[in-house]
Amino acid sequence: MEAALHSLLDRVDAELIVASGDLTHRGRRDQHERAHRFLTSFGLPVLTVPGNHDMPYSFPARLTQTYTEFERQWGELEQTHASPALHVIGLNSSRRFRQQGGALHTEQLENAARRLQEAQDGAYRVVVLHHHMVGAPWRAARKHPVSHRNHVLRALVEAGSDLILAGHIHQAALSERHEFEVIEGDVRAAVVSIAPGLGQPRPRRLGEARGLHVYEVGERTLTADTYIWRGGDWGHTARRVFPRGLGPLAITS
Repeated sequence: MEAALHSLLDRVDAELIVASGDLTHRGRRDQHERAHRFLTSFGLPVLTVPGNHDMPYSFPARLTQTYTEFERQWGELEQTHASPALHVIGLNSSRRFRQQGGALHTEQLENAARRLQEAQDGAYRVVVLHHHMVGAPWRAARKHPVSHRNHVLRALVEAGSDLILAGHIHQAALSERHEFEVIEGDVRAAVVSIAPGLGQPRPRRLGEARGLHVYEVGERTLTADTYIWRGGDWGHTARRVFPRGLGPLAITS
C-alpha cells in the first residue's frame, strides 16, 4: 500500500497530507511512533489532529497522559499549515471523558477565527477536526457528530473557512452547505467533508471503507476525488466539483 500511495501522491503533486485523527487504535507509544513514521515517509508536510482512539484506552492514563504520546510525535494538538495557496488549521475535538463524542469549546472557535484571519490573500482556508458534521449512510448511530454541530458549522463558516474536514466514521461523505441549509442571497460556498478510513477496516466490521480524498483547489472550484484501495492499488471511484466563493458553478433555466 505504501508504494502505491507514494505513486499516487507523486501523480497529484500534493502540497500537504492531512490526517483527521484516529492515527492509532489504543493510543500506545508504539502505535503513535508507527503512525508518525508512515505519515512522514512521503516527504510532505503533515497536519494531524487527535481522534478519540489517539488517547490512552485505560485509566488513569486517559486522564493523566491524555495527549502525551500524540504531542511527543507531532508537537502541537492544533497545528497550522500556511502557504500562498492554502491555509489549514487543526482543531482538537476529542475529549477525554467521551469515548465517541467530541466538542469544540467557545475559546477554540474564537481562536480558530483569529487563526483563519492570518491566511494570505487568496489562500483557500481549511479547518480540520476529528468529529464529523455530516453523516454517511451506513454508519452506526453511536458514532456521534461534534456537539452542537449547527453552531460549530456557522461559527467556522463565519470565521472564513472554505472547507471543513473530519473523520471518525470511517466512511466518505461530501456536501456543500447549500445542500443541507436553506440560505438566501449570495453566500460563500463552504464544503463539509468526511474522509474514509485509510487503514485496514476492522474484522467483521461492516460500514467501514478504506480510502482517501484528494482535493484540488482551483481559482473558482474545489475538486474532490475519492480513491479506494482495490486490487493492490488506489482506484478512482468518484469526483465532485464544488464552487469556490460566491455563487453556484452554473445556473440552468
